[in-house]
Amino acid sequence: MTEHFGAAEALLEEHAEIERQMADPDVHADAGRARTLGRRYAELGQVVAAYRAWRAAADDLADATELAQDDEAFAAELPELQAAADTAAERLRRVLIPRDPDDARDVILEIKAGEGGEESALFAGDLLRMYLRYAERRGWRTEILESTDSELGGYKDVQVAVKARGVTDPAQGVWASLKYEGGVHRVQRVPVTESQGRIHTSAAGVLVLPEAEDAGEVQIDQNDLRIDVFRSSGPGGQSVNTTDSAVRITHVPTGIVVSMQNEKSQLQNREQAMRVLRARLLAAQQEEAAAAASEARRSQVRTVDRSERIRTYNYPENRIADHRTGYKAYNLDAVLDGDLEPVVRSAIEADEAARLEAAGN
Repeated sequence: MTEHFGAAEALLEEHAEIERQMADPDVHADAGRARTLGRRYAELGQVVAAYRAWRAAADDLADATELAQDDEAFAAELPELQAAADTAAERLRRVLIPRDPDDARDVILEIKAGEGGEESALFAGDLLRMYLRYAERRGWRTEILESTDSELGGYKDVQVAVKARGVTDPAQGVWASLKYEGGVHRVQRVPVTESQGRIHTSAAGVLVLPEAEDAGEVQIDQNDLRIDVFRSSGPGGQSVNTTDSAVRITHVPTGIVVSMQNEKSQLQNREQAMRVLRARLLAAQQEEAAAAASEARRSQVRTVDRSERIRTYNYPENRIADHRTGYKAYNLDAVLDGDLEPVVRSAIEADEAARLEAAGN
């Protein structure tokens, strides 16, 4: 483990320097800088704890090894002390692998009904409920930004913002967990519209975008935007169909189009549309940078191919299966009620294992 001394000790020095900066009241006058420092401090805290635990275990082993030369009683302790040192070394090795720099970010989650008509829209509604319940369990805040309802109470598409409360350890960030959810989610069940009791297969797509932290993070030239206003349709109060409150923003260089009509005022819809547009542009920039640099930054589990089937929800067997990690359990009802953590954890562990293997090559 001596090869990790330099990397770990440099991070310990950075941790101490950030601690000194955070003690300066002037730092907290800049909310953005204070937030960035707080997240980095929390991330480095894991390295500090792992390094100190490893050093203590290694020192205990070294002392016992030396004493065992003269006293057999210490020799009997060596296997247990060696195991403790090995465990601490592995923990340190894991935390020294660079994290995804977006892990602490909040996200915008988009769920779209796919093939399967009304049944797919109902499943999209089930996925939305699952994520809302999961966010509630994690103590995150959620906000429905835009939705298009289906006739039977599902969603043709829905966008929801998921935000952590305060500064969090990046390992506990919203993006750190939800980034693995992007892809095609397949459901197998008897649809409410099926009179013969036959099991059907349909699907819904999920897209997860890291949210830009402020308006200045993603530079948007107003001359690149085409903004159209039109009358809202569907639920929304007295202003629906009476004022041009709905907004459609087209980013001409990329062709990205965002429409919003949930809010009653044109200004609110425009602000929400710009929020989603910034997230989509940020994601596009990051994918382009990752492709230009290397595959190392990109998760080994989180797919860039949004058409990949990642998970199957089988209602008759009460089974959930993740096709990327091999995870399988027969508690689908609990998962749909928000008990998603074991499924997410399987993706995180698979990703960590892949990154550990890559780091060792």
